[in-house]
Amino acid sequence: MFRGRREERREERRESGVGGSAEHYQMRQKLVSIGDDFWIENERRERVFKVDGKALRIRQTLIFEDRDGRELYKIQERMLRVKDSMEIENAGGQRAAMVKKALITPLRERWVVKVAEGPDLEVQGNIVDHEYSIGEGRDKIAEVSKKWFRVADSYGVQIEPGQDAALILAVAVVIDEMAHPGR
Repeated sequence: MFRGRREERREERRESGVGGSAEHYQMRQKLVSIGDDFWIENERRERVFKVDGKALRIRQTLIFEDRDGRELYKIQERMLRVKDSMEIENAGGQRAAMVKKALITPLRERWVVKVAEGPDLEVQGNIVDHEYSIGEGRDKIAEVSKKWFRVADSYGVQIEPGQDAALILAVAVVIDEMAHPGR
């Protein structure tokens, strides 16, 4: 019985994405508290991105780095805003994206990602349980789900080819931070 489910999950991973070429990343559910760091791994369990939670800052700041320690994005909460929002800045300090909680409905949450140099993204689904999709209009470009991993505190992010994986993963980090404050 367990072997059958394991084989189903493996097959699902092979077939997912366009032509089976989507990238898969593993995220920890209890991401970061100020001062903590964590790694994002690819499907081969290689460390590919690091999220560094900077301590001793007035506002929450996370630094998103590649495996060699180069800063790719800085994530900061925006203080004194009417709506909940967090900004993602590129390494040069310019806004790469702004993530805002858009609407809460009885069945699902909706978030909007205003991307500086690209189309805006919509995030819809069950954010709290890590079962949601990220899309450009009707096109899904990424999916977040726990179904790819048996580890209780992990979830996966599947990103379609041709997307900025680091930015999509930074968006997933922001959404997790905003949906689960104080973890």
